[in-house]
Amino acid sequence: MQTVKRLPRSAPPSRLDMNDLPQDLIANVLSFTGPRESCRLAVVSSTFWSASLSDTVWDRFLPPDILSILSRTTNASDPDFASNKKDLFLRLCERPILIDGGRKSFSLDKRTGKKCYMISSRDLHIIWGDTPRYWKWVPESDSRFREVAELVGVCWLELKGTIPTTMLSPSTLYTAYLVFRSPQGGYGFDYQPVEVSVGLSGSDKTVRSVYLDAGMVKRKRLQQERGSGVYPKERGDGSYEVELGDFFTKEGVGEGELEMYLAEVKGGNWKGGIFVEGIEIIPKEAK
Repeated sequence: MQTVKRLPRSAPPSRLDMNDLPQDLIANVLSFTGPRESCRLAVVSSTFWSASLSDTVWDRFLPPDILSILSRTTNASDPDFASNKKDLFLRLCERPILIDGGRKSFSLDKRTGKKCYMISSRDLHIIWGDTPRYWKWVPESDSRFREVAELVGVCWLELKGTIPTTMLSPSTLYTAYLVFRSPQGGYGFDYQPVEVSVGLSGSDKTVRSVYLDAGMVKRKRLQQERGSGVYPKERGDGSYEVELGDFFTKEGVGEGELEMYLAEVKGGNWKGGIFVEGIEIIPKEAK
């Protein structure tokens, strides 16, 4: 009778310990996720935590032209800008910086790292903006900018903001908002819509109607339609925002100029009492 040889039993494979993985490898993997995912994965192990602090990770989350953007701020010597990349990322998410002589602000969306801007009222083209009878430039302690535009009273309201599309993050759906304050409720806006549009300069744009009334329209009507973006929405700092429109930045498309427009020139009635801070352009998913 033939004897069957028994093969030696192989030892069970050892369980992989995350702490045995090279930290550089983990950092490289985390850099292909996103800011939120990287922070969540940091709790997996002490090695993941250390890797999540690496400049390798956060350098990928920062815009490629971040150094150029920082060079345009008057606070370039801020010690926060010289710290590690993660601290810089979080600093730009939590506190917008002023660039271009204080006429724009720049920040990052915390979830995606996409670029966010606000164009100050001083950087907008406002019809009659330099005529004190119609518009005044006043300091505003609650604004990120040194001054805001007070609408004293006009019967022809028209303003426009522009920004090069190359300043925005590619392949991103952006929404533009007019940001303003209305401490006394304003006047002339209660049942008079304004026309707004967003699109490339020189191109056909979809025009829609919105309201700048921040408190005079019947509350029930506001509550029913506020979600549509037609009426202003209160922000956390006491100001208001109203949607102007959306714009998608296509990958690989040449330089163009994004134009945001607001006007009320048909009604003929006088309107005023609002303080325009500027136009904010942020990724739609940031909301």
